[in-house]
Amino acid sequence: MARIRTKVIVSLVFGLVVVAAISFYADLPSLLQAFRLFPWALLPAILGLTLLNYGLRFVKWDYYLHCLHLRVPRGMSLKIFIAGLSMAITPGKVGELLKPYLIKRYNGTPISRTAPVIVAERLTDGLAMLILAGGGLALYGIGWQGLLAILLAALALIGVIQYRPLALKLLSWGERLPVVRRFAQGLYAFYESAYVLLSFRPLLLAVGIGLVSWSGECVAFYLVLVGLGLPGTLTLLIQAAFILATSTLIGSVTGLPGGLGSADLSILGLIFALVTRDATIAGAATLLIRFCTLWFGVSIGVVGLLLFRGSWKGPASPERADNQNAASPEALAAVD
Repeated sequence: MARIRTKVIVSLVFGLVVVAAISFYADLPSLLQAFRLFPWALLPAILGLTLLNYGLRFVKWDYYLHCLHLRVPRGMSLKIFIAGLSMAITPGKVGELLKPYLIKRYNGTPISRTAPVIVAERLTDGLAMLILAGGGLALYGIGWQGLLAILLAALALIGVIQYRPLALKLLSWGERLPVVRRFAQGLYAFYESAYVLLSFRPLLLAVGIGLVSWSGECVAFYLVLVGLGLPGTLTLLIQAAFILATSTLIGSVTGLPGGLGSADLSILGLIFALVTRDATIAGAATLLIRFCTLWFGVSIGVVGLLLFRGSWKGPASPERADNQNAASPEALAAVD
């Protein structure tokens, strides 16, 4: 945990550098004037759409726990989910393994059985954003090669996991490697969970939830652009969805904490290329949407982590044993 704390602090410093760089690019006095003229009455709607995204992502998280037959009360599940938001600015979001760690503290379930939930969340979010970027791709054709590569990589991963003979053969081959051998049991547990979560019905439902949830943030970005004086047209809405989805994907692929730098510069560059050549509007829109999505979510997560840090004590030992058994490969196979 100490190492994660250090990475979060480094990410915060890097985030301040990114904000300063964008402010310099957008001309700070003009940027402050744009903020003064922004209709802040839109802020509740923008933040509300972000909360809609987080709310639906919690629904997906809780559904995944149900798929794995984990007995985590919904209130505790929500606390764990909120705490995980604080880890969005860790490199590659590896800090989100805090959620499996907290489940282990609560009911003793090994992290290897619940870590695939994080993978499934990121994978289905990525597929949803690829779909949301589709309208912009049809209009502009910008970056379709990179997005196609991401799609093919995601589908290949799902295909390997769902084709059990190949997946089990790869795991068996991995067992022969000295470095991998000692993790073999955990890898098999990881695979069994991933197989359940990425089977057709959970995959389809999760991508559907992702489409609705991330659409909320796309509309929030649209409201930011309208608030900065751009005409509220259908074209602008398509552009907003394309820019936000594409930039989020770029940020995820780079593995930088919270997409810091990569996602911000992608938003800035795509606004400048597709929407307006006004550097001040592009800079203001980038900072506003990042504060109302990434940093808003991190703030919620930090507050939740502080409020709930004393509540991770799990149930009595018999129930902890039941939860471990419920997450066993034999129980997971029954879901398929």
